[in-house]
Amino acid sequence: MDINKSFSFAFEDNQWVSKFSMGALITLIPILNFAWTGYMVELMRNVMNNAAEPLPAWDDVGKKFNDGLILLLAGLVYALPILVVVCLPLGFMIVPAVLSGNSDMEEIANAIAGVGTAVFFCLLCVFFIYVLALSFIYPAVMVLYAREGTFAACFKFREVFDLIGKNSSPYVTAWAVNTGVSFALSLVVGLVQTILGFIPCVGWIAAIVITFGVIIYTSVVYAHLFGQFGKMAFGQSESLVQT
Repeated sequence: MDINKSFSFAFEDNQWVSKFSMGALITLIPILNFAWTGYMVELMRNVMNNAAEPLPAWDDVGKKFNDGLILLLAGLVYALPILVVVCLPLGFMIVPAVLSGNSDMEEIANAIAGVGTAVFFCLLCVFFIYVLALSFIYPAVMVLYAREGTFAACFKFREVFDLIGKNSSPYVTAWAVNTGVSFALSLVVGLVQTILGFIPCVGWIAAIVITFGVIIYTSVVYAHLFGQFGKMAFGQSESLVQT
């Protein structure tokens, strides 16, 4: 994998400023911002197709929106266990609140509240582990979707795990690089936002521009890294969805 290429390729495109600007604008618009995920998918496909300029143009927002919507729905399915983890402790909070009005049930309410607290912290650990695991697996889901272009492709679990297992070294490299860079940039952006926050109006606007600029940039780096991975894993294939 050419990791350096993932960080520099966008700036080799003569229209990168307009493409980034349009992307930032679209991410600001509710619902339409699904198209940004579709944009990342198209970028992956371009890299997997060995396009000379992989940074997509904004000439087919409808298709990008459709791709983004499909991946959003798939993401919601993958997130269902998280919803269970979040909602279950609420039951332990509601029941003691109901019983607390009855003095005869106060001890039971306190016991349930204690159990609820313990369950909450246990589930919190499960939550973080699942989110971390999902962040690791989901890029492979996106790569498989970029290749096949169907909702069903997002749930081909055997293919997803085979894709990761048989190409573990480049996959882990892409994931680790993206995670590390995203974390580092988030710290830098947080510091810059804090500093600019002391400058009224101009500083606030600059902070917003920088924040969205970093979001767009890290997203295209992510897509290019895993596009390279997909190209290595699959090579040129007739089954790859064409743009």
